[in-house]
Amino acid sequence: MTDPAAPAAASPSAPTAAGAAGASGGAEAAAGAPPAKRRTRAWFVCGGKFHDIDYARLELLKLLGEHDHVRTRVSEDYSDLDGIEQSDFLVTYTVDVVPDEARAQRLRDWVASGRRWLALHGTNSVLRLNGKRWEAPREHRTFMETVGSQFLAHPPIAPYRVEITQPEHPLVRGIEPFDADDELYLSELHGPIETLLHTRWAGETRLFTDRDWTQDEPRPVLYLKRVGAGEVLYFTLGHARGRWDMLPLMDEYPTRELGSWKQPAFHEILRRGLRWAARID
Repeated sequence: MTDPAAPAAASPSAPTAAGAAGASGGAEAAAGAPPAKRRTRAWFVCGGKFHDIDYARLELLKLLGEHDHVRTRVSEDYSDLDGIEQSDFLVTYTVDVVPDEARAQRLRDWVASGRRWLALHGTNSVLRLNGKRWEAPREHRTFMETVGSQFLAHPPIAPYRVEITQPEHPLVRGIEPFDADDELYLSELHGPIETLLHTRWAGETRLFTDRDWTQDEPRPVLYLKRVGAGEVLYFTLGHARGRWDMLPLMDEYPTRELGSWKQPAFHEILRRGLRWAARID
């Protein structure tokens, strides 16, 4: 028998006051929470000559993997432009790997549509061994104009000072000048570019056809290049070479070179560059 003085049991379909308050509070919390991250598609081109591509690929995939909403596809070259065009941003670490003219134009148009591209180290390189010197043929104008420069030469690897060109820019704010034990890129620039890091060097590069660099002037290390509604962030550092990476020129390279990969500032700038490319924050 039911006691008429006893409180009625709550109906499963009717929320209690506490439940309604909880639901209201949850809705308010959800309204105040940052929006959920959407799946972001990255395309990573990593391939080329005379560098430890495996090492660079692994290290960059680790950094990309710090963001669980970024899903990355990897290729060795630019042949799958359909895949790149379906991606949200592009990362490249290459040496002597460039697209043909038709793909270069599509790549430029993709960036110009509002995409971002983090281009690393030898992305801007095309190399031919001409006798005993390396030559950088000017055969890929569209591609080089898109990335903002073409590599021409570098002096022997030795530490050099990287200076902060724009200390208040978010990509380098708080970074102190540092020493890079890396290839110092001497490039033909296709501006306008916005230089964020630079170094200075003057001299001759005897192993390259473009050997006269005797005019002392700033050499960009990190810069931005606007392309239509999109942008390229180019970072010249990142040399790596292992024992087997100079085939067929030599059977075994005598030393292992990790360049700026040993430098904490390099990793910090890479992280910032990837966040920039993926539009995180």
